[in-house]
Amino acid sequence: MEQVATLSEMIGVSAACGALGMPRSTWYRQRHAAGGSTEDYRAPRPVPRALSPDERSEVYQVLNSEGFQDMAPREVYASLLDEETYLCSWRTMYRILAEHDEVRERRNQLRHPHYAKPQLLAAGPNQVWSWDITKLLGPMTWTYYYLYVMLDIFSRYVVGWLIAEREAASLAQVLIAESCAKQDICSQQLIIHADRGSAMTAKAVAQLMADLGVTKSHSRPRVSNDNPYSEAQFKTMKYRPDYPGRFASPDDARDWARPFFNWYNHEHYHTALGLLTPADVHDGRAPAIIARRQGVLWAAYEQHPERFVKGPPRAAEPPQAVWINAPQHLDDADTEFGR
Repeated sequence: MEQVATLSEMIGVSAACGALGMPRSTWYRQRHAAGGSTEDYRAPRPVPRALSPDERSEVYQVLNSEGFQDMAPREVYASLLDEETYLCSWRTMYRILAEHDEVRERRNQLRHPHYAKPQLLAAGPNQVWSWDITKLLGPMTWTYYYLYVMLDIFSRYVVGWLIAEREAASLAQVLIAESCAKQDICSQQLIIHADRGSAMTAKAVAQLMADLGVTKSHSRPRVSNDNPYSEAQFKTMKYRPDYPGRFASPDDARDWARPFFNWYNHEHYHTALGLLTPADVHDGRAPAIIARRQGVLWAAYEQHPERFVKGPPRAAEPPQAVWINAPQHLDDADTEFGR
């Protein structure tokens, strides 16, 4: 400050502050705070046309009165004019509301509950299943059949499916009960994940899972990525070359679905499983198959090592763990992350 005072006597306040990179307002404030002359101090001056504190308080009370508390300031302004009353401009009303942190939607709004992101881990078969329902086109426009599919997310094995003419909780109960019986599911062994369709969230389905000792899990509303494995399985099905597009009847759909699911479980070399079939992983045959494949690769390497520029080849393996919405800090090559 002393340096500015010395320069200001020589070249003026503006030039001195400019040379030192100091705003003039800062110089004046510091000079005033130090008890210096107030001759050059530019204190805020009252605006003659500004509302007085009592007038601002009156406007605030009017804006929050019973008749105007759900209205925007422009509407309040117009209503007051129709009542032959003028308090201030609608812009001033906004400024007064901003002083009280009330510049927002003033009506009571429906607040949706917070849904936590589901985070599910499967380190082996029959730990986490996901299921969903997809529509199959019928013979005519606006006719559909409904395919229910229960999928093990670790092995991608379809543990149960059914086709019906409607979407109903009673059918979901049948699918869950029969699938658990076929896989000999014990109490507290399994988590079943689904989206929030009416059949998935029905009380009857929740009660059945509670009776079976199965934990339920649901996707967040309007978040399709919370159920990625079922969505991927449906895509595989509907992109098959022999997928007919439309089905003449439920029986026609079942006749097509039976060989498809047999192929999917027992013949489909799944990319995410290290080119093993879902049945191989689900039934525990994966280690033996990988060992045989590794033997074939070693023999090929010993015969022509020059063809393997990155060294001895290694047979692909399925992930050791599979997630639905893995925590962000995990980054393991042996873990597959459902997004």
